Amino acid sequence: QVQLVESGGGLVQAGASLRVSCAASGHTFSNYPMGWFRQAPGKEREFVAGFSNSGRTAYGGSVQGRFTISRDNAKNTVYLQMNSLKPEDTAVYYCAAQEKYGSVYRPEDYDYWGQGTQVTVSS
Repeated sequence: QVQLVESGGGLVQAGASLRVSCAASGHTFSNYPMGWFRQAPGKEREFVAGFSNSGRTAYGGSVQGRFTISRDNAKNTVYLQMNSLKPEDTAVYYCAAQEKYGSVYRPEDYDYWGQGTQVTVSS
């Protein structure tokens, strides 16, 4: 049984940094795409960052240069380091994993999702 558990969200001021984590169990995510998405109230789920099946990183346009995805295979954990946070980054952040070689960008290609962690950036 695959479980993805996010942690590390919270309330920060604009310009601050925050790191969220995703601990996976029951899944060897290093072989397949894995990503972070976010969803703000009234908006569609948006791709934030991810690892493709080849291990390459990918980022959404609005976070490029500010966010960094990384992973620790020994701990089966993926991280999202978020710097220079803006109020528009406020959303629930979800970790997701695939068990196939789908697109890293498309949420419909992901097989497993975490419960999400709230990130709120105040102005």
